[in-house]
Amino acid sequence: TLDLGIDFGPVDRVIQVGSPKGVGRLLQRAGRSGHTPDGASRILCVPTQAIDIAEFAAARRAIRRGTVEARQRLEAPLDVLAQHLVTLALGGGFDAPALLREVRTAHAYRDLTNEAWRWCLDFVTNGGPALRAYPRYARVQRNGDHFVASNDRTIQRTHRLSIGTITSAGHIDVRWLKGGRLGSVEESFLARLAPGDVFTFAGRRLELVRVRDMVAWVRAARRSAGSVVPRWAGGRMPISSELGAAVMEVLEDPGADPEASALAPLIELQRAWAHLPAADELLVERTRTREGHHLFLHGFLGRRVHDGLAALLAHRLARHRPATIQLSATDHGIELLCAQELPVEEVGWGRLLSQQDLIPDLMNAFNEAELGKRRFREVARVSGLVHEGFPGRTKSTRQLQASSGLIWDVLVRYDPENRLVDQANREVLERDVDVHMLRRGLDALVRRQKVEVSPPRLTPLAFPIWAERIQASVSSESWLDRVRRMAERLERVATGERGGEAA
Repeated sequence: TLDLGIDFGPVDRVIQVGSPKGVGRLLQRAGRSGHTPDGASRILCVPTQAIDIAEFAAARRAIRRGTVEARQRLEAPLDVLAQHLVTLALGGGFDAPALLREVRTAHAYRDLTNEAWRWCLDFVTNGGPALRAYPRYARVQRNGDHFVASNDRTIQRTHRLSIGTITSAGHIDVRWLKGGRLGSVEESFLARLAPGDVFTFAGRRLELVRVRDMVAWVRAARRSAGSVVPRWAGGRMPISSELGAAVMEVLEDPGADPEASALAPLIELQRAWAHLPAADELLVERTRTREGHHLFLHGFLGRRVHDGLAALLAHRLARHRPATIQLSATDHGIELLCAQELPVEEVGWGRLLSQQDLIPDLMNAFNEAELGKRRFREVARVSGLVHEGFPGRTKSTRQLQASSGLIWDVLVRYDPENRLVDQANREVLERDVDVHMLRRGLDALVRRQKVEVSPPRLTPLAFPIWAERIQASVSSESWLDRVRRMAERLERVATGERGGEAA
């Protein structure tokens, strides 16, 4: 409710449970309290794990310095422009030269080319080269430089009911090939997988057979293969790079922060068992347990970057030497788990973190075609290629996906230069994979000094990443029991070491 921007005057204090993930987000939430001209905003931060304490201290430091994240800017979304053109045509029409000058005053369209503008005009008047044979896509009529809405009242009514750019995320049913439903998972997760990939869901290791419309057909995984774990969007919200950098500063020098006393035991234990990374270092931990060989990288770059980084490293390592690798990523680092030791030295950190062939490697790690097709559903809805239905007769996500998927196949085959297809593919790289943030992350990691250690057990920084991976492989209760047992075992070791030092 607070994130929707609803203000309640009587609110005296906001309680933030867990990490705020960003400096701006923490300020925005705090600002919902004391929301009067002379009021003071107050927020109480409650940690859910030890690393949250460092994030709270880091956020305070960043606020004092005035370091707030920049907003990501949109770059010429043509689906929104197409919708705007049809809306103006319905409102009495528009003159193309005058409107182009106005559109370019919007920051997102400041560099809009004449070719892209002409393409949009052609798209709303006849649907473009591949769809011009279908009258329903001729939504605007042209008379010289003046454009007005089509006389077809069905087209007019359909557009009025479709105005808006907010699209909802879809959920995909997970079903056995032989019958029976296991549950549902977010579409953005399964769209990354290709047939034959293994993932963990409902405590089972499943092999994806195919995805059709909004149903994923699976069977029990027969082979010993590395699996990936689905996460809900709310749990994938990443920390910002600004907050991640500030967290490393806090760990390196807690200073006089009120949280320093609570962080001190964790920091000392990390330093004693492995190494405490400085801001210009990349800590690499190699640990062997009964599960296999663990490789932990503590980058503090945010979950979005680490998701792509984990997939990229696993792909490049497995390409060098075929291996089954399980992945885990959090805001603070990644884990690669393999039955045999990973060939890091053979490949070299220079190649592993290189930006050469970055896009092809990412697209091989993810299912590019399926991601693009599902991203196109949103583009098609906003641009008016598909319609959500009339009040009382709205279409399901499965119906929308089937319609947009058919249009996608037609455009890819007969109009591969279609700019909406290009936009969907671009948004896959910008949003689903976030290649821009990954490039910046790789730049930062390449410049850092690599510190490689081999601790005999999970360290305080590695423990949360390990716990993240096993969470979805067992039920909630047994996951908690397993995490508690591991935590108690590590605490006993730590307590024994402190007692020995004291003696």
